[in-house]
Amino acid sequence: MDLNDKYIGKLLDNRYEILEKIGAGGMAVVYKARCHRLNRLVAVKILKEELAGDEDFRRRFHTESQAVAMLSHPNIVAVYDVSKTPRVDYIVMELIEGITLKQYINRKGLLSWKEALHFSIQIAKAIAHAHSKGIIHRDIKPHNIMILKDGSIKVADFGIARLISNQNTLAQESLGSVHYISPEQAKGGHVDVRTDIYSLGVVMYEMLTSRLPFIGDSPVSVAIQHISSIPLMPRDINPDVPQGLEDITMHAMESRLRARYATAEELLRDLEEFRKNPAAVFRYAPPAAESRAIDETRPVPAELALAKSAEAMKQAAPARRERALPLRPRRGGLSREEYKRARGASFSTASLIAVAAVIVLAVGALLFIWGSVKDWFAPDDNYVSVASFVGMPYDEVRFEEEYVRMYEFSIAVDSTYSDEYDEGVIYAQTPKADTREMLTDERIEVTLYVSQGKRPMPRMPDLTGQDYRVAENAVKRIKTEYAELNLELEIVMQPVKSDSVTRDLVIETVPSADELMTKNMTVYITYSEGPEIKKVEVPNVEGLTLSAARLELESKKLTIGLPIEYKESEAAYDTVLYNTQKGELVPEHTEIFLQVSSGPPETPEPTKTPDPTETEPPGVTYEPPETPTEMPPATPTPPEETAGTGE
Repeated sequence: MDLNDKYIGKLLDNRYEILEKIGAGGMAVVYKARCHRLNRLVAVKILKEELAGDEDFRRRFHTESQAVAMLSHPNIVAVYDVSKTPRVDYIVMELIEGITLKQYINRKGLLSWKEALHFSIQIAKAIAHAHSKGIIHRDIKPHNIMILKDGSIKVADFGIARLISNQNTLAQESLGSVHYISPEQAKGGHVDVRTDIYSLGVVMYEMLTSRLPFIGDSPVSVAIQHISSIPLMPRDINPDVPQGLEDITMHAMESRLRARYATAEELLRDLEEFRKNPAAVFRYAPPAAESRAIDETRPVPAELALAKSAEAMKQAAPARRERALPLRPRRGGLSREEYKRARGASFSTASLIAVAAVIVLAVGALLFIWGSVKDWFAPDDNYVSVASFVGMPYDEVRFEEEYVRMYEFSIAVDSTYSDEYDEGVIYAQTPKADTREMLTDERIEVTLYVSQGKRPMPRMPDLTGQDYRVAENAVKRIKTEYAELNLELEIVMQPVKSDSVTRDLVIETVPSADELMTKNMTVYITYSEGPEIKKVEVPNVEGLTLSAARLELESKKLTIGLPIEYKESEAAYDTVLYNTQKGELVPEHTEIFLQVSSGPPETPEPTKTPDPTETEPPGVTYEPPETPTEMPPATPTPPEETAGTGE
């Protein structure tokens, strides 16, 4: 554990406890974490801090989240949650317990073709599902493919996936590993679903041969080889690779877009057909030397010229017209003169191959005609008809003196089960009965197909503790692998609540592990839905203090949602004014949001009235109001009476 990592031990969104760092990519760091709400282990991918301030990187990070969240497939890592906050951006994904396909190849070396086919079908299903949702992975490589303990795979790291409507080209950003990129990626050209098909072809090539198709001293040299070179055929490296699987691999790895598989469904259809019939041949024709650059990894075989001779004759005139076109500089640093010399050498080689093809075709035609008419010129005494051995026990045939003297027997390596013939009985032969063979000093070689008897019924695999989707696919595979038995299995999925088993994991199966399966059997798979979510009534905490409200909510197993809203009120500070969902029944651990008083608003100080007696500031003169000069009239005095007047 990295004690210096600031996230380890932290609880994100009051739910995800970061336990340990398990990986890092170009944009994010991946941690193992525990979801406390559902009590399960998950993977949390956190955007790197140095990129969190870059809006372009944040956009790409959340494009990844948006893209992967659209996908739901047993062969694709599931996304559970997405969070975007000012402090941290992260997504929560399914935690995969396993190793990468690259680690598996490095440990085991050469994979058997059956194992490579098993992995290839699952990868093709994953990218076909992604393409149906409008998503191109653009970084398919063994490092991004996880192998689970049951042998199933999950495609991971859609960190460079782009929605088709918002995609960018490699001219703007260099993405993916150079050993697996498509030629159009290397050129910085338009990218579509065929890019993932090419990369899957390279992964198949590596599984079948234990080597990469192109290796160079630098990424640039490898990229140029993807554009212009022809890799060795897988059967040239590993002769055990069936012809049909080689055809499919090279068809997927075709550098010419129009010649490559157009969709993942087409590729998957051929893989399924080959799985049912490993003897199937798909007649893939590699490109001629002149259609690629002169930097070839291998020469074009003469057999190819024979197979393509008729087509080459028809295209001879267009080829001559092509020589007359003006030469243009090629990528890779060739000068005009170097390019002319190289292209001239290429046309010379093509001409020689064309002449050789005509000669070989003529010789082949003569041999075919001779094979058809030679019996007319040979006496019947020189020929014998091959006996029929079908239906005879092999042990009787190989010890019969007459047969031993005339025939050289060998058992076919692909002998299989048979419902018609008992174990040890011959059910087919090559050459067939009554085929005319010339008598010589050597014995006639006959290949016998010996029945292994009726195929035994399969046993129920141990699916307990696995993801229910993986378990369901495991049972479906049994139906497919034992198709000749016509099992007609019915699968019934039974979700139940469980406090002890992590959500989505299988609790039990009926039949149980190692029991023999029978025809028309119903297979019951019981899996956990996680703990039962109890509901509680939200109390009314209005009027309580914040601390009292917290205690009340926690007693009901509810939590206070953040942030808490504070509002001015006549109520005392920290008094709850309002809480959401009061009186409602809600699941335990639901967040309840509060509105809390920040206290009454402050009373503003009164404005002071100026005192006229105070000294006025300079420049201001105070003048008191004038005193009125007129006095009110006095009450008149009555006149005194004059005594003695006679008036």
